[in-house]
Amino acid sequence: MKTTSKTIVFITGAFVGASCWDQWSIFFEARGYKTYAPAWPHKDAPACTLRQRHPDTAIARQRLADLTNYYDVIVRQLLEKPILIGHSMGGLITQLLVQRGLAEAGVAIHSLQPQGVMTFKFSFYKAGWGPLGFFTSTKKSYLMSFTEWQYAFTNGMSYEEQKTAYYDLLTPESKLVVRDAITNAAKVDFTTPHAPLLFLAGGKDNFIPASLNYSNFKKYQDAGSVADYKEFENANHFVLGQPGWEEKADYILNWIKA
Repeated sequence: MKTTSKTIVFITGAFVGASCWDQWSIFFEARGYKTYAPAWPHKDAPACTLRQRHPDTAIARQRLADLTNYYDVIVRQLLEKPILIGHSMGGLITQLLVQRGLAEAGVAIHSLQPQGVMTFKFSFYKAGWGPLGFFTSTKKSYLMSFTEWQYAFTNGMSYEEQKTAYYDLLTPESKLVVRDAITNAAKVDFTTPHAPLLFLAGGKDNFIPASLNYSNFKKYQDAGSVADYKEFENANHFVLGQPGWEEKADYILNWIKA
């Protein structure tokens, strides 16, 4: 597998702003790629500004199907089929767009699971219970506390690193968009041919355990399509900004080129 596309679209996950890709854009553009990192609808503002708007009814109304269609429109306007690189919820959207035939290749980094892929690991439910917002109003956005952020995203990092990441990137989120991962909006047909897919997982990820990513990867059944899996033992869910992120970017670059 060798891709010819020189266009990359980064697809942001939930709870953070699109600036989480800033270093990745610099990395790939220095190596000859044109990159795009579109903000989610209603989240095209600095994280601190978005937090000041919380609770935000516009963000609270966000749904997975609308987000997938939003990125669909962006990708179709490009001059060539891009390489899609998504993190967490963005990894799920990457899989959905690959299924639509819109990518030359897709990379799902610590991807949220499609419908029907499950895990029984306790950390997954502990990290996700608050954001799901059961027994609370879905008309109000959800804002992760710093303690939740430390457990779900930045475990294993220093306090100062955790705090800086929280204030730089954390945004309010829709409870509905998180719940949509168990609905038909997150449905993938694992039997059909697809563009090459790479799954990256983290051994220290409490939010999306590596075992869940591996189960997701193993669901793809078309023998004529490329699906690859790589686990980085020390990566947490904040993998995009965690010290050592360059190792993951390098691995993706080599996979794209090789």
